Amino acid sequence: MIRLARLSLIAVVEIISAASGADPARLPADQLARAVRSDSISIPTPGELFAALEKPGKINWSGQYRAPMPMTYRNRAQIALNLGGLIADGFIAVEAKDSQQVKNIGSDIIKLAKALGVSEHVLSRGNSINEFAEHNEWDTLQEELEATQNEVKSSMQSHSDQDLIILVSLGGWIRGTQVVSGAILESYDAGSAKVLRQPALVGFMQSKIDEISPELRNEPLVKDVSQQLTGIQKLVSFPVGKAPSVDEVRKVNEAVGKVMEEIESKTIAK
Repeated sequence: MIRLARLSLIAVVEIISAASGADPARLPADQLARAVRSDSISIPTPGELFAALEKPGKINWSGQYRAPMPMTYRNRAQIALNLGGLIADGFIAVEAKDSQQVKNIGSDIIKLAKALGVSEHVLSRGNSINEFAEHNEWDTLQEELEATQNEVKSSMQSHSDQDLIILVSLGGWIRGTQVVSGAILESYDAGSAKVLRQPALVGFMQSKIDEISPELRNEPLVKDVSQQLTGIQKLVSFPVGKAPSVDEVRKVNEAVGKVMEEIESKTIAK
C-alpha cells in the first residue's frame, strides 16, 4: 500500500510537470489513471505524503502533534486552510495509532466543517471516526479520513465553493509537509528527504490560488500564504536525483512551519 501511495504521489507531480511543458512520456498509463482525481485538484492528500515518506525504522508520529487550535474562527478562508491542516493531523493520529487523539481531532474537523456549512453527510462521519477509533480499526480509519476530506470537497463543490476546496487542499499540504520535514529532521535519511522535492507541485498550488475569486484572493491571509509559497518553491527546488541536506530540510520545515503558525493565528476576523 505504501508503494502504491508513493507511485500516486509521483504520478501527481509528473502530471503537473507535464502540464507545465515537461515531457509526459515518462509517465506510464497505469500511473496516470491512478492519479486522476474526481475533485479536479491534483494536490496529494496528507495520507499520500506520509506514505511517500517511507523512512526506514519507526517514525515518532506522536512527536509531530501540535497544541489544539481555536475553534472560533470567523474568516472562511482561514477556516478552510485550518480544516485542511486538521485533516492532516487526523492522519498523524492514525499513524500513531492513538485512538483518543483521533477522536479529538475528528471532533474538531466536524466543528470546522460545520462552520463552512458542509452537508450533513460530512457531519455524520464524526460518529464513524469515533467508532473506528474505539475499535482500533486503523486501516479503515485511514480510508474514513480520505472519505471525509472528499466529502468536504464534494459538499463545497455543490455549493459552488471551489475556492475553499483549493484552500482546504493547500492547508493539508502545508501541514503535511511540515510533518514530513520534521520527521526527516528527527532522523535524517537521504532517500526519504528526496520526497521534499516538489517545485512543480508548489507552482501548481500557486496557479490555483491565482484562479480563485478576487475577493478571496485579496484576503490578507491568502495573499500572505501565496507570497510565502514563492519562497517555499525555491526551497524545494533541489536538483533532480540530489537529496537535500539536513540544513536544507530544516529551512523547508521552518518555512512551512511559519506559514502554519500564521494560518492558526487567531488575529483575523471577518
